[in-house]
Amino acid sequence: MKIILTEKITGLGTIGDTVEVKTGYARNYLLPNNKALRWSRENVALFEAQKAELQARHENARKAAESKVDAVKNAKMYMIRQAGDTGQLYGSVSSRDIARTLKEVANVEISSAQVMLGAPIKSIGAFDTKIALHPDVIVPIKVYVARTNDEIEALVAGKVLTFGTKKVEEESETKKEPKDEAEVKETEVSAESEKSEPAEEK
Repeated sequence: MKIILTEKITGLGTIGDTVEVKTGYARNYLLPNNKALRWSRENVALFEAQKAELQARHENARKAAESKVDAVKNAKMYMIRQAGDTGQLYGSVSSRDIARTLKEVANVEISSAQVMLGAPIKSIGAFDTKIALHPDVIVPIKVYVARTNDEIEALVAGKVLTFGTKKVEEESETKKEPKDEAEVKETEVSAESEKSEPAEEK
């Protein structure tokens, strides 16, 4: 679908740009949120009439976002989660979780779409991501995920957490089986031959 952007969209364009996007993206997000107009001669004229107002609104939004930068940078993004002995989480930490935590610890309200996380976090550790307060105001943050406050403190101090694998190795040794059917047969033949051999005479 061909649209006219009424605000800057990261990775798409800036105010006034005419771009082609998927119909679903336009209908479900851009148009309902007044971020774009469906392209037509009438809407081109409408945009030109509103251009100065839209640019002023964009600038005010950028300034409002800049006023929140320090709060986001100083936010303690500590996530306590349950995890196994290998450090894998029982579940994950999503963009929505990060947005919720930012609201709780820094009183900065954002949508999950503003968290530039990519894939959900599925293990214990310290993770770098970014918060797009505005298309022109993107703030890097670090998210710490651990099982306990002690582990969080260790991660904040720059320490690398290690997780034991002894239990896993022991279990694999206990359950170890012959590699294939040939090895099973060879083991059985060997056992039978030992039984059939006569004992040595003294």
